[in-house]
Amino acid sequence: MSKNISIAIGADHAGFEYKSMLIDFLKENNIKDFGTYSADSVDYPDFAHPVAEAVEKGEYSIGILICGSANGVAITANKHQGIRAAICWNEELAELARAHNNANILCIPARFISQQEAKDICLKFINSEFEGGRHANRVNKISC
Repeated sequence: MSKNISIAIGADHAGFEYKSMLIDFLKENNIKDFGTYSADSVDYPDFAHPVAEAVEKGEYSIGILICGSANGVAITANKHQGIRAAICWNEELAELARAHNNANILCIPARFISQQEAKDICLKFINSEFEGGRHANRVNKISC
């Protein structure tokens, strides 16, 4: 499966079903659910900011955010200086986001991938490592 890590997870209404499924799938990890807790319409920043803050403070190793397109949660999370949130819709992007960009939040587009793809992407993201080297120089230039 995956290595045991701490994960902050959140979603809006469009990602609620996937979030629930991923919490169950990744249950051997230390997971904190930041909501939402139903499929009722909500505003994605209300969940993206707390997840980003928890990862930025080092309370959790990584974050997972889910919304319809993943754009809203990624834009919101990336407002935080210590966050590198990446939208990933396949395993290769998840691996590269970690290996080359040292991404610490995975953003999943629930309306564009299957639940099995979401599981596979999460596992790839969790199990991939930052390569450092020339990539570290680039990542160090991201913050304003």
